[in-house]
Amino acid sequence: MESFPALVARRDNGQITTAVETLTAADLPPGEVTIRVHYSSVNYKDALAVTPGGGVVREYPVAPGIDLTGEVVASESPEFAVGDLVLAHGYEIGTGRHGGYAEYTRLPADQVVALGSLTPREGAAIGTAGFTAAMSVEALTRWGITADAGPIVVTGASGGVGSVSVDLLAAAGFDVVASTGKPHAADLLTGLGAAEVIGRLPADPHATPRPLNRARWAGAVDCVGGVTLADVLSTLQYGGAVAAGGLTGGAALHTTVMPFILRGVGLLGIESVKMPIGPRRELWQRLGGPLKPGHLAEITHEVDVRDVMTVIDEVRAGRFTGRAVVRVAGGF
Repeated sequence: MESFPALVARRDNGQITTAVETLTAADLPPGEVTIRVHYSSVNYKDALAVTPGGGVVREYPVAPGIDLTGEVVASESPEFAVGDLVLAHGYEIGTGRHGGYAEYTRLPADQVVALGSLTPREGAAIGTAGFTAAMSVEALTRWGITADAGPIVVTGASGGVGSVSVDLLAAAGFDVVASTGKPHAADLLTGLGAAEVIGRLPADPHATPRPLNRARWAGAVDCVGGVTLADVLSTLQYGGAVAAGGLTGGAALHTTVMPFILRGVGLLGIESVKMPIGPRRELWQRLGGPLKPGHLAEITHEVDVRDVMTVIDEVRAGRFTGRAVVRVAGGF
């Protein structure tokens, strides 16, 4: 590994450009495990990393890609040996250190997860978005929401987190209502197990929000934030909860305490970036076993890393559906 290709983002005069560049081992940050990257994926945070004012990258230049799967090619850790198949995501990967859009990366051992029964492509297809979806579903079940409690709404259902959430919830027997602004995604969402597909929430985004609306949902996975999250909170049933892990609709939340003190609802924040490695590895083990999404093939599109900006442009425009797996080894 004297040199290798990487898609590098650079910032100049407030603009961000990307290009395939040649890096060397000396460009990689410190760490005990060196990985040849097979696959990465596209997440909303990856789009922010190459967007002026995106606010997620600590310092440019950087190779984006907040998750990756691949093969260990060098290890100073007793936990990992050369040839092991692994994955990694979160922490500063792709934002504070070179990430998955480079053919090689080097990471601390305590940020690396064994792939187990998953293939590198499956691990990337699940990726950060699927991991966040699994965290959301488990948060709702820990809150006490059961499959017979009533309908569960998933907002932003055609995106990466949303589509995997629909898949996981339906497989667990929940009555899933998928909310999306993409009518063409209805067939995909019903194929994933959604009992009903509806438009964006609220139906009228310009209407004056009410502190409480008619109770509709036993729970929710919200991938949107903003007025959508406020609407969902106001329509939760007594004792319901929403697992919130997205902000594509905005970071501001204009609501009241009424849903919390009159209906006893919960707002469960979902954050995977700094999740400790122990629980992270345990959840990935379940994702490779009983929690494995059953429809990865239906929601996954593959793109070579050299062409990944075309997908990122679609994500930024809100037009992309499902998950994009990025082929890195051989994809330059």
